[in-house]
Amino acid sequence: MTAFLEWFSNGLWDLSALGLVVFTLVVTHITMISVTVYLHRHSAHRAVDLHPVLQHFFRFWLWLTTGMITREWTAIHRKHHAVCETPDDPHSPQIQGLKKILWQGAEAYKIACAQRESIDRYGAGCPDDWVERNVYSRHTSLGITLVALIDIALFGPIGLTIWAVQMAWTPLFAAGVVNGIGHYWGYRNFECPDAATNIVPWGILIAGEELHNNHHTYPNSAKLSQKPWEFDMGWFWIRLFQIFGLAQPRSTGPVAHKVPGRRTLDLDTAWALLNDRFRVMSRYAEDVVKPLVEQELSATKRVVRNAKKALTLESSLVDAAARIRIDELIDSSATIKTIYEFRLRLQEVWAKRGGNAEEMLQLLKQWCIDAEATGIQALRDFVTELQTYTLQKTATA
Repeated sequence: MTAFLEWFSNGLWDLSALGLVVFTLVVTHITMISVTVYLHRHSAHRAVDLHPVLQHFFRFWLWLTTGMITREWTAIHRKHHAVCETPDDPHSPQIQGLKKILWQGAEAYKIACAQRESIDRYGAGCPDDWVERNVYSRHTSLGITLVALIDIALFGPIGLTIWAVQMAWTPLFAAGVVNGIGHYWGYRNFECPDAATNIVPWGILIAGEELHNNHHTYPNSAKLSQKPWEFDMGWFWIRLFQIFGLAQPRSTGPVAHKVPGRRTLDLDTAWALLNDRFRVMSRYAEDVVKPLVEQELSATKRVVRNAKKALTLESSLVDAAARIRIDELIDSSATIKTIYEFRLRLQEVWAKRGGNAEEMLQLLKQWCIDAEATGIQALRDFVTELQTYTLQKTATA
C-alpha cells in the first residue's frame, strides 16, 4: 500500500521540479519540430524530403500529442497561402481580428477542417496508408488519451499538468501566435503580398515559425531565416537530419547571384532579378529610399523610419491612413516623389513575369535608362548593382 501511495504521488519517474520543466520543454519542442519540419516544410510545401522512417515518427508523434491529421493540416495551410488575407483565408487576423485568431486559433482550424471540399482540393499527396486510414485519422483522440495516461504513470498527479501544457502548446503557439501575431505585428524583411511578419529574429520557441514574413516571401524554402542575425531552429534540425541521411532540402530560397564588375542587362539578368525580386526591393528600400528620406527630411530617426516604411509598403496593404502619409511625403520633396514613382515602376516590371520575357527585359532596360537620367546618385548606384545580377554562378564580368 505504501509503495502504491508513493507511486501515486510521484509516479514511476521521480523528477525534481527542474526535471519536470525540462521534460515538458523537450516533449513540446519535439512536437513543434514535427509541425515545422514534417507538416509545414515537408508536407505542405515540399521544401524538404524526409526519410520514410522519420516521416512516420513525426506522424506518430503528432497523433500522440495533437491528434492532428496530416492531410487536414496540409490542406488548410495550402489554402491559407492561396487566399491569404481574404475572407476565404481560414485564419487571417486582418479579416477575423487578432483577438479571435490568437485565442481561438484552434477553433478556426476545426472550422476549416469541416470544409471537406477544401480538404480534398488542397490536400493532395498526403499519406493514405492503412495506418493513416484506420488509426491516425479514425481515432484522433486515442493518441492524446494515451499521452495523458503515460504522463500520469510517469509523474503521478503532476503528469496531468504536463499533459495540459502539451495539449495547449501547439494550439496556442502554432494556431494562435504564428497565425495571429505573425500576420499582425512584427518586422518585415520583405514586402510580400500579404501582411505576414517576423515576430522575432530568433526562431527557437516555435522552431523557426517566428520568421513568418520570410516564409511567406519564399514559401518553398526549407530555411526560414534570411538575414545573418536570424536563427531558425527548424533548419538546424533539418541540417542535423541531413548529416544522417534522413533529410534533403529541395530549396533554400532564390538562386540569383551577383558578379562584381558585371555591367550587363540581358535576359539572364532579368530572370535573376525576377527570381530575387523581393530582396531587390528590400535593397531598394535600404540603398535608395532610406538615405534619400534622411537627406530630404532631416528629421528624427523615428520619423525617417516611419517614412521609409510608408514609402515601401506593399501596395495591397496601403490603407487610407497610409495613403495620406504617402501623399504628404511625395508632396514634400520632388526627390522623394521620384524615388517612390520609380519603386512603383520597378514593381510593374515584376508584374510582367507571366508574359513575354523580351517585354520584361525592355521595361527593365528603360527603367535603368530613366533612373540614371534623374541625376540621383543613389538611383544610379542601384542601376549599377542591378547589372551585376546573373543566374550563372560562375559567370565572369
